Formats: sequence, C-alpha cells, structure tokens
Amino acid sequence: MANSNGSFGLRPIGKIGQSTNSTGMTEYRIASDNSNPIYQGMAVIPLAAGVIDDLQAAAGGNVSIVGVFGGCEYVSSTTGETVWSNYWPGSGADSNYPVKAFLYDDPNQLFVIATSNVVAGQNTEAEVRTSVFANIAFATGNSGSTTTGISSATADLNTVATTNTLALRIMGIQEDPENSDFTAAGIPLIVRINNHFNAPTGSIAAATVSTTGV
Repeated sequence: MANSNGSFGLRPIGKIGQSTNSTGMTEYRIASDNSNPIYQGMAVIPLAAGVIDDLQAAAGGNVSIVGVFGGCEYVSSTTGETVWSNYWPGSGADSNYPVKAFLYDDPNQLFVIATSNVVAGQNTEAEVRTSVFANIAFATGNSGSTTTGISSATADLNTVATTNTLALRIMGIQEDPENSDFTAAGIPLIVRINNHFNAPTGSIAAATVSTTGV
C-alpha cells in the first residue's frame, strides 16, 4: 500500500550517540522586515546581519544550515499582542520588538524526512539501505503551507551521492509500518544536516544577503 507520509520537512527524532535528547531549541532572530515565510520543519541559514532566513535554494545551497525552524514569537503590528506561531508569515510584526525564532540547532540532531519520489533500483528496503551514509539533497526545501505552517520539504532520491556538499546525510530508515512501502514516495529517511554551521568542522560562511532591521 502507499505510504501515509506527506511532506512535513525535517522532524526531530533523536540525537547521534547516547547524548541526552531534550529536543531543546535555541533562540535566534528574524529581521522584522523579512518577507520570506519560514515554516516549521524548514532548514534555515544564517545571514551576516546576525539573523536567520529561509533556505533560499530549494535543494539546499552553498550556505551552511544553522538549524531547523521550530516556531517564532513576535508582537503583532495590528493588535500589539505577543503572537506564538509555528511559522513566520513574512509580515505582521511590530518592528519595535524582536522577532524571536527557535531552532533545533544541535549538529548531532537527527531528523526524519519523507522522500518525494520513487527511483529505479531503489524499490526495496535493501536497495534503499544502500544509500545509508550517502548524502542527499532536498527535492523541495523552501516552501510550505500557510494553512498549517508546516514545511513541505522532502528529500530527492535521485540526488543520492557521496558529494558532501549536499544538504543532508542519510543515517538510516525509520521503522514505521504506515510508511514501509518502498515502491512509493514517503519513505521515512533518518538524516542529519551536512556542513552544519554550528559544527566544529563547519566551513561555509554565513550568507551576505542584505537585510535591514532585527
């Protein structure tokens, strides 16, 4: 039967090794005039202005990922009240107050992401398992739903390669009876972020995208 998984971005599920998995998040900032929607489960990048932004490249780009967006807090420009949202809508914040973003930013964090497609030669668990420890790009990485606030990011099995500049590294396959059809999209891959901005070996600098306001 087809998998029940749709697209939901990167969902935190654990940590590498035996470290405590608190699924804790760190506070960052979004520029109050940033018009790019940022969805829960979306990988985000650091900007040289000291704020974070959406992934900007659907398959991931050449900027290190600083974490995965979990939600934000801001003061509404219309009501003056504090708003908690699982996505940044791209407008509506009072510029006199900070827009606080909360990210899963531990380089050792593991996530599950659904695959977007079916690829010849990867139609069984054994065949897909040969991709474990390889790298993979997003099929879609910078879009989502304004209704649910959830990212629509998925992983593209066509991109599996040893290339370490691809956005994600495959660490395993989640055991899930509802998503165990390897002949259909929605295979739940366990991944971690490659070239993580907070990792000791992170080598890609923050983006220099121009932005104003904090």
